[in-house]
Amino acid sequence: MSFDRLIEGIIRTQNPTVVGLDPKLEYIPEEIRRESFAACGENLQGAGAAIFAFNRGLIDALCDIVPAVKPQCAYYEMYGWPGMKALHDTIEYAQRKGMFVITDGKRGDIGTTMEAYAKAYLGKTQVQGNTFIPFGGDALTVNAYLGSDGIQPLLPWCESEDKGIFVLVKTSNRSSGELQNLNVNGGDTVYFTVAQHCETWGASTVGKYGYSGVGAVVGATYPEQLRELRQDLPTTFFLVPGYGAQGGGPQDVEAAFDSRGLGAVINSSRGILCAWQQKGCAGSEYTVAAREAAIDMRDAIVGRIGKIG
Repeated sequence: MSFDRLIEGIIRTQNPTVVGLDPKLEYIPEEIRRESFAACGENLQGAGAAIFAFNRGLIDALCDIVPAVKPQCAYYEMYGWPGMKALHDTIEYAQRKGMFVITDGKRGDIGTTMEAYAKAYLGKTQVQGNTFIPFGGDALTVNAYLGSDGIQPLLPWCESEDKGIFVLVKTSNRSSGELQNLNVNGGDTVYFTVAQHCETWGASTVGKYGYSGVGAVVGATYPEQLRELRQDLPTTFFLVPGYGAQGGGPQDVEAAFDSRGLGAVINSSRGILCAWQQKGCAGSEYTVAAREAAIDMRDAIVGRIGKIG
């Protein structure tokens, strides 16, 4: 299943992390922006070109030590169609370099609309009898607020195309508890109820490492809930945001892993993308700074969980 490929990348690199490719123009070195604007104009096309050039440099610097990337759609959508082209090209380039791609779209709808999202981000679409892959990510983040009707249209693609989904369960933001911590079903929280559904939704897609193609988003900023859910969700793989800039550290994410050091992938975005700025490096050194930050993150986490696999 899809997360078998992600797990194998984690074992190969001995690195249970994913880099969030969430670029803003202010994160991108001036040299890259200047070249892109000179070639395409100071417009949306220039912005899209700068984003892809920035991402390409990061992917080249990280692909041998980091198993996955996670582009957040909103950072590309705000630059219109050139931004979405940069998203497409980023996904394609990362996969060509052997990286697993989690498209962070947090999509949620029902029926044919959700089927359309599935085709766009996980599957294939038809044009005049010809088949095309629109974006082609390996996994997609989704919102389960609409219930099973919003998840079922995705599951056939998980099975037939070896794809995966990550369902929002206990998110890392401060206000998540306003809804997610409410009690339902005679005492269970909303997040725990959604988590249990993940086990059910993924039951037919369990792979050789014991995890299904239906994962859960569980934030590093709530380590107690992370520990609780790891114990109660034996076949659900975790995507863990909130590391670094949001306050989560290696001690917080340790509980996300099983005894083999598997079961989770930890995300960092600004901590990697902006490492060159945080360290006071020249823009030309952004890839070196990103690689060093990614290695530091890997070593800190593996230092807590031990050898993976």
